[in-house]
Amino acid sequence: MALDGIFLNIIKKELGVLIGGRVDKIYQPSREELILGIRTREGGYRLLLNSAAGTARVHLSTQAIQNPEKPPMFCMLMRKRLNSARLTDIRQDGYERILYFDFDAVNEMGDSVRLTLAAEIMGRRSNLILIDGDGKIIDSIKRVTPEMSSVRQVLPGMSYTLPPKEDKLRIDQLDRAELERRLAPYGGKRLSNALTSAMEGISPVFAAEAAYFAMRGDDKTVGELDEKGMDRLCFFLSREADKLASGENKLTMIRTPEGAFKDFCFTQIHHFGTLMVTRECESACALLDEFYSERDRLERIKQRADDLFRLLAALTERTARRTENQRRELSECADREKLRIYGDLLMANLFSIEKGMTKITCTDLYSENNEQVEIPLDPKLTPSQNAQRYYREYKKADTAEKKLAALIEQGERELEYLDSVFDSLTRAESEADISQLREELAEQGYIRRRDSKQKAARSQPPLKFITDDGFTVLVGRHNRQNDKLTLKDSRKTDIWLHTQGITGSHTVICCEDKQPPFSTIEQAARLAAYHSKGRQSSQVPVDYTFIKYVKKPAGAKPGMVIFTNNKTLYVRPDENEARRLKVR
Repeated sequence: MALDGIFLNIIKKELGVLIGGRVDKIYQPSREELILGIRTREGGYRLLLNSAAGTARVHLSTQAIQNPEKPPMFCMLMRKRLNSARLTDIRQDGYERILYFDFDAVNEMGDSVRLTLAAEIMGRRSNLILIDGDGKIIDSIKRVTPEMSSVRQVLPGMSYTLPPKEDKLRIDQLDRAELERRLAPYGGKRLSNALTSAMEGISPVFAAEAAYFAMRGDDKTVGELDEKGMDRLCFFLSREADKLASGENKLTMIRTPEGAFKDFCFTQIHHFGTLMVTRECESACALLDEFYSERDRLERIKQRADDLFRLLAALTERTARRTENQRRELSECADREKLRIYGDLLMANLFSIEKGMTKITCTDLYSENNEQVEIPLDPKLTPSQNAQRYYREYKKADTAEKKLAALIEQGERELEYLDSVFDSLTRAESEADISQLREELAEQGYIRRRDSKQKAARSQPPLKFITDDGFTVLVGRHNRQNDKLTLKDSRKTDIWLHTQGITGSHTVICCEDKQPPFSTIEQAARLAAYHSKGRQSSQVPVDYTFIKYVKKPAGAKPGMVIFTNNKTLYVRPDENEARRLKVR
């Protein structure tokens, strides 16, 4: 994804609330990130400026970010120069990806000086540069030496120069003839790529949406763009320019169906179809804050849980392979009755069998038509020993069938349990959730227990939701919490819900001795479906019954229960509803 110049322009407008405020705190949480605490008459704000290659951005943030005990040198410089400085203006040259923050500050001599912080949001060349009133660079968060770049150096004492600017067409200065002229050199390129090269301030995802609209769903080359296609392209770009001017643009966040954060844009995105899930946001700063903080959090959780994912995958594969082998052995036991019959027939025909024979043909007394049957013999054994051999094989097969049936049932339960843990792990929202899953697996003997000296992870409470009818709905985070929620913390008259035949969280409607309306049960069923392995399905069956009808079998694994007197609803999981009803 890319924070394009147009999106940055929207950010700039939202940051207008900071103008007139004073800097009261400055932190540098990481090598390429800076946070300015700015206090205005309306209250305090946290301005986040990031210059990392893949996450460069500027926006207001509400996230709590841990700071190092010892501030870096650039942070100390910023505190010395900008502490108590007043923000007087925020500037942007057209749709260039640079924001200039102008401050009125006081130097060591007590004189008023003008300082500018340039936030250059340009991918791997992103930087934060502090400039004095004469245009000289005081310092930057990333210094650029001649060895690193022969085009533009960024070092203390040098004059600040703008990065090389390309001559591109702006969306708010659209002219059809000029657009055709700009696209002409890219006749063999796809329209989306040509638009990114020819226009200022647009990201690849916006260019792809424009091409999707112009080409009616197919991103063809510029040379294949006919007159009607050009009409549609100009209409689309003009419409988006009008929306930007009036502030009616739709800020859109794009995620994969699995919930991973993919991209964002300043307009609605349709060209992904069902491959992606989109959601509108009211604020550009809030969008970026959620997008990057959630993505970083999920990435940290993924790294913490990576070994568990590998372990569960290996355990599932091994258990499935063992169970399949047992099923194959069980199928081989299906003919065990034939072994007993062979033994009986040999005993009935002992007089006609001699040692050294390899087979005997005799009448099958168990068949309706007294058919002839050929029975293989071991020539080294006596007739009686051959009969006993078949009896032993029959008894062995009979015993194996009983044991294999029990082992297969045990394997199926184990696969179901591992699947439930895997599902809980994919939906883990914090490192505490992962730690709880580790402890659960340790209790079940799948991994070694943690060091007794290490502090146990504190369990998070169940997820809490309030339905539109005012009822509280609780959703378990993992199997151990599911057991506690269902079997200990809930009343017998509360309503319990769970996806039918699909691993997922236990969900409980806290009735408080009231009868919830059917609309509440439906909402709770959608929450149960969303917090399950079927969250991406269009229709999920959800069973519901009273808590008093839910029991845990003796010796059952965590999260495994049986229930009766249930009814079933078919619902569609709704992420937006889950977000709206969730209690933070």
